[in-house]
Amino acid sequence: MEKKAMIMDENAMRRAVARITYEILERNRGAEGLCIVGILSRGVVLAERIARKIYELEQVQVEFGALDITPYRDDRTADPSHCARSTIDFPVQDKRVVIVDDVLYTGRSCRAAIDAILAIGRPQCMQLAVLVDRGHRELPIRPDYIGKNVPTAQTETVRVSVTEIDGTDCVEIYQNSPEEDTP
Repeated sequence: MEKKAMIMDENAMRRAVARITYEILERNRGAEGLCIVGILSRGVVLAERIARKIYELEQVQVEFGALDITPYRDDRTADPSHCARSTIDFPVQDKRVVIVDDVLYTGRSCRAAIDAILAIGRPQCMQLAVLVDRGHRELPIRPDYIGKNVPTAQTETVRVSVTEIDGTDCVEIYQNSPEEDTP
């Protein structure tokens, strides 16, 4: 893969997370009854940042969890030895659940996240926050909160890096070589 462009640096990511947080609080009229669930792995980091920002702004500790969607994917063969790594230690019943992911592409990860959450309870509603929406949907899924819309070609890959996992905060676009599959 060849790096094509950096579309968000550390400052742009910080501003996007702050903007998403303000939009979540505004739409939900505060943080009461709200919980934040991040899709493993970079979605969890972004969700944790949103939860911290909510606390900073509202002095309310929202419930926060990590969601492993692997067992719910319909586009990958299930690995029977897979150990689910979800950590949702609170009831989602009748809560307003905000699902957080790094990149929205086909919509399959979000569909799997919805199935995973419905398997543990019935929320009042589910909302979707993504750092990057790159288009090319295969399912009728639309995010409620978007950090940045980035029109891409299907031959490109959008890579989100976060300090907690990768040592840096940025979003980059890579051009796949002809022999590489698109993620």
